[in-house]
Amino acid sequence: MNLWRELSPILISVPLLVIGLVFNEALQATPGGLAEYAVLLPAYLLCGWGVLTTAGRNVLRGRWFDENFLMTIATLGAIAIQELPEAVGVMLFFQVGELVQGLAVGRSRRSIQALLAVRPDTANLQTGDTLTAVDPETVPVGAVIWVRPGEKVPLDGDVLTGTSRVDTSALTGESVPRSVAVGEPVLAGMVNQSSTLTVRVTRPFGESSISRILALVENARSKKAQTEKFITRFAKIYTPAVVFLSLAVALLPPLLVPGATAATWGYRALVILVISCPCGLVISVPLGFFGGIGAAAKQGILVKGATYLDALTQVKTVVFDKTGTLTQGNFQVTDIVAHHGMSDRQLLALAAQAESQSTHPVAQSIRRAFDGAIDESGIQNYEEIAGHGIRAQVNGQTVLAGSDRLLHREAIPHDECFTDGTIAHLAVDGEYQGRIHIADELKPDAAAAIRALQAQGIQTHLLTGDSAFVAQAIAQQLGIDHVQAELLPEDKVAALEAILARRSDPQHKVAFVGDGINDAPVIARADVGIAMGGLGSDAAIETADVVIMIDAPSKVGEAIAIARRTHRIVWQNIAFALGVKALFIALGAIGVATLWEAVFADVGVALLAILNASRVLRSDSAHG
Repeated sequence: MNLWRELSPILISVPLLVIGLVFNEALQATPGGLAEYAVLLPAYLLCGWGVLTTAGRNVLRGRWFDENFLMTIATLGAIAIQELPEAVGVMLFFQVGELVQGLAVGRSRRSIQALLAVRPDTANLQTGDTLTAVDPETVPVGAVIWVRPGEKVPLDGDVLTGTSRVDTSALTGESVPRSVAVGEPVLAGMVNQSSTLTVRVTRPFGESSISRILALVENARSKKAQTEKFITRFAKIYTPAVVFLSLAVALLPPLLVPGATAATWGYRALVILVISCPCGLVISVPLGFFGGIGAAAKQGILVKGATYLDALTQVKTVVFDKTGTLTQGNFQVTDIVAHHGMSDRQLLALAAQAESQSTHPVAQSIRRAFDGAIDESGIQNYEEIAGHGIRAQVNGQTVLAGSDRLLHREAIPHDECFTDGTIAHLAVDGEYQGRIHIADELKPDAAAAIRALQAQGIQTHLLTGDSAFVAQAIAQQLGIDHVQAELLPEDKVAALEAILARRSDPQHKVAFVGDGINDAPVIARADVGIAMGGLGSDAAIETADVVIMIDAPSKVGEAIAIARRTHRIVWQNIAFALGVKALFIALGAIGVATLWEAVFADVGVALLAILNASRVLRSDSAHG
């Protein structure tokens, strides 16, 4: 907003109004009160021109009943009964309210723009032995770029050379810098801190994580919450009702009550018109939701629209995935048990070779544990068996690697069933060869995240494909209320639907929190889908309603707290505005409130509602 353009009519009108008030009797004593009109009409037109022209345009379009129409009718009526100071006061204080509202909206917008500021401006493109500063949008996939210390990473890519620390706070809200080394991914918008990196670009700028995030934030305002829709519908009924009430107050008493004058009741009708202006409600409610989205973004939580912020307030059940959500997903081999004369190293080598084409975290941990070269040339007919493991031809032999369920599914004889942990069993040509034990560890804030949710009165569930023993151990350690284990991907959707069906109140929402890659179907099915650590995941950004940009489950409770705080402030505004307006409409109807009091009450309600809505943006919003 142009502050000077908004301030100038106010600064010119204030001294004119003061002159009109101080010398009111002398100005009115001039022939026809021309001096009063000469002083106050310019002030009225300066402050009210925008309102008058907007009301006129809206009437021509058939949109009669809005705040501009109310203000126009009320002030022209005041001029008609020679109450010029009140008419100027109505427009002046309305203009002051609009100015403060603009400042509050600007503050909310800046909280969003702090995220938008991470958009990189240039990329240092390597062409042969030269570097050229170019627009990131022109850099193709596969190109090599340089990122010097202090520069923003312009595009998503993998580090080719160099080790450094990167500041991810603008994207994730995480204040602690992250170390990156050769082969690790970096994302557009991160800030390189310590040493130069060369990066091979993996995505064009338009498909980069930061571009997707910017699009989400910019589009979030278009998705209105139910409360916003209610206020819009309410205003369409409320405003014409007030206009007809004012007409009744102006016309009926002079006709029906002995001694009642048209001037007295006409003035009271004008008071009702001024106080009933719904601008405080119409502005503060969306401002509150916009502020809530901004407050969440500052904490590294992307909410895709006010409708999802509203839905978070009704969440009574949160369902978690395990691996990568509550646990680190950094599996490590802890034990190897080989059978039939095979050595532990031979078993590990066979497993690493068989799992060489898998992207599953367990497969990755096995490959990391094997310190030798993995020969992939002898692998044929690789097949992943969802929820069980893999089958592959390795050097002409059929190798199975997976869970105890896989052994039973393929009728592989084995002495005992090991289900107490994450275990990869191996069989070659139908003969059991041994097992590899793998462990995962909890995220540091996992227990605190569950406690925070339960303190908010929210039930917690765990759905996992892991063994019942591991799932129960994790649930007991964290204090999770309900557990379902050994679920195939399609079983998770069925399990979530069963939880949804058991709700006694359909208004109570169920949220699902997953890593956004393997859990996309469940995230999509939940009332509120939350992607954990989904900054680099297309599936997370596309599917989820809320994207938590770092691997911190505690952010789930924080998102719900921000949503509830926003909801509370929005309804405070609604109750306060309607209560004050109802009181002053009654006072105006019986002649206790004057136009001046109506002006101060209306503008005061709008200002207090806007300032209250701005509280959502406070940095401690999650705790209020």
